[in-house]
Amino acid sequence: MRRPGTWHAVGVPRSPEQIQQEIDAARESLAATLDQLVHRGSPQRLSAQAQDRVKQWLASPAGQATLAAAGLFVTFVVVQKVRRARR
Repeated sequence: MRRPGTWHAVGVPRSPEQIQQEIDAARESLAATLDQLVHRGSPQRLSAQAQDRVKQWLASPAGQATLAAAGLFVTFVVVQKVRRARR
């Protein structure tokens, strides 16, 4: 059974103008889809989005705790290296 809005190659008489209009509409639709994909995959946009996410995470309590723990770890490692260098 045929659903309305679907295209069938047999039994649908169309004029050359209708065919050209369908081709033009399909071309415009494909161009719009391609533009959306280019926008979504833009390196600048993805980079900015990642930076925003990192900034939001660092502003959160979990991000601040992780940053503090990393700072303590680095401080511990530096102190250990200084102590070993003095021996």
